Amino acid sequence: MKLTRIAATTAVAVLALTACGSNDSSSGTKAKADKKPQALNRLEIIAPAAPGSGWDQAARAVQDSLRTEKLAKSPEVKNVPGASGTVALAQVAPQKGKEDLWIASGLAMMSGVISNGTNVTLDDLTPLARIMGEYEVIVTPKDSPYKSIDDLFAAIKKNPKAVSIAGGSAGSADHIFIGLLAKHYGVKPADVNYVPYSGGGEATTAILGGKVQAGVSGLSEFSAQIKEGKMNGLLISSLEQIEGVKFAQTATDVDKTLEFQNWRSVMAPGGVSDALKTQYSEALKNLHASQSWKDTLKKNAWNDNFIAGDEFATWLKEENTRVQGVLDDLGLSKK
Repeated sequence: MKLTRIAATTAVAVLALTACGSNDSSSGTKAKADKKPQALNRLEIIAPAAPGSGWDQAARAVQDSLRTEKLAKSPEVKNVPGASGTVALAQVAPQKGKEDLWIASGLAMMSGVISNGTNVTLDDLTPLARIMGEYEVIVTPKDSPYKSIDDLFAAIKKNPKAVSIAGGSAGSADHIFIGLLAKHYGVKPADVNYVPYSGGGEATTAILGGKVQAGVSGLSEFSAQIKEGKMNGLLISSLEQIEGVKFAQTATDVDKTLEFQNWRSVMAPGGVSDALKTQYSEALKNLHASQSWKDTLKKNAWNDNFIAGDEFATWLKEENTRVQGVLDDLGLSKK
């Protein structure tokens, strides 16, 4: 099957800050649009997965840049793992209109809603911004006999239950990507011995401890282990190799239609006021324009897929339709 590429368009217009002043009272007034928004109050950011996970890394990166840029006075991250982020979603969704509360969201939560058949959905939240995208990678322990994705799936096709693959929650972006690879190699997705974990830290432990034969996750979760020689990088879902981490194969080497990006976003509870929604969006636009965020994207090899406000809300509806179709094809949909 062909998976439509996740859009990587950045659509941001951030007003420049001016440092000039004037002793002339008639010309000393600055336009409000030239100023950063007032710093947010105490802000709780829910990371809907365990420490060390991609969501945790994204939430803490937002926290760090908000602090560095003085866009929030006291941002704190709270981990609420479980069921592809839908445990956290079920806690946040009922808090209609609650201020000073954000939740990290993304493809995994969207697919979790569909695959778990939950009563709450992303429609119960207020879309703020899509902040980044990340390629998926397949790895094996350093002493593994599987040196390419072709080797790995040849073994899976021969005896699916003998080869276990660690990844995120059932129905997550990791699971979707494995399903797409399985279909490419002529393996029924349901036959793959996929072992779900609540976070990248747990999956990493399982891989390094020899409890599974391979792992799948976002690039940032395994890049350090690949660089240190503790894991073999079999495949990255980009069309080209990336700087700093070497993989045996790219999507181009297997099938260009397998190019794939996980995405992560920031949402607020539903029912927040228009004024507060605007303040949140402006804070995230200023975060995106900051040098600290640019440095974070580069450090983690994240893709700059930022969109905010109504544009993000419209894109979410289109993306939900796409993901529903993928999960239907993989037999993972309960909605």
